[in-house]
Amino acid sequence: MEYRPSLLTILLIWFLFGFSSSKSQEHYIEQVKELKHYDVIIVPGVPYKDPTLEIVLKARILWAKYLFDNNIARNIIFSGAAVYNPYIEGVVMRIYADSLHIPSSHTFSETRAEHSTENIYYSLLMARQLGFKKIAVATDRYQAIVIKKFMGKNCPDVEMALIEYKKIDLITAPWPEIDPSSACVDNFISLTMRESPIKRFMGTLGKNINYTECDTGSYQQRKSVFPIAGLNMFH
Repeated sequence: MEYRPSLLTILLIWFLFGFSSSKSQEHYIEQVKELKHYDVIIVPGVPYKDPTLEIVLKARILWAKYLFDNNIARNIIFSGAAVYNPYIEGVVMRIYADSLHIPSSHTFSETRAEHSTENIYYSLLMARQLGFKKIAVATDRYQAIVIKKFMGKNCPDVEMALIEYKKIDLITAPWPEIDPSSACVDNFISLTMRESPIKRFMGTLGKNINYTECDTGSYQQRKSVFPIAGLNMFH
């Protein structure tokens, strides 16, 4: 399918490129100078069929494909529940990955997370259960700023593989039509109807996570012992 970006999308691309190249942002987040090889990358979810975020969704999936195709990432966990619409983000992203010919044997869907911090936490639980050791989060710099403190406290050995926009083609890269029906849930209620603004903000900070699913304390204290506790895993 030919991808025809809207004016809003073009403006968002400009923002992303400008943000990623701004030296003034370097004190917020350190980019990995040279991408390493990872057992798995975690790709945080983006709402499907949201015109304001369509380019962000595309960027994260194309970046995941770039990392996989170049043997930087051996596996991919797409993370996200049905948060603001009935489509499970982690499943939709995996459907896109299938359509872009990323082997399904190397992709997984984490379907519990409703906030960025939960994308990291629940995907890390899954990654450890699957036996992956070298792990990175593949996302944009804006989200990296949001999750940096949480990652530093809870998973300091997980690295960042920040999107390099010069290595992906957001405008002309083939973008498939997909059938999202398998990702759609019945009786959906948006997060905005289920949680107050304060609770959603606390969720962004990682305060809604049930840390008792693991040993108490930080990830560094827990080392890599993560028991499975009701993980929804599609493989």
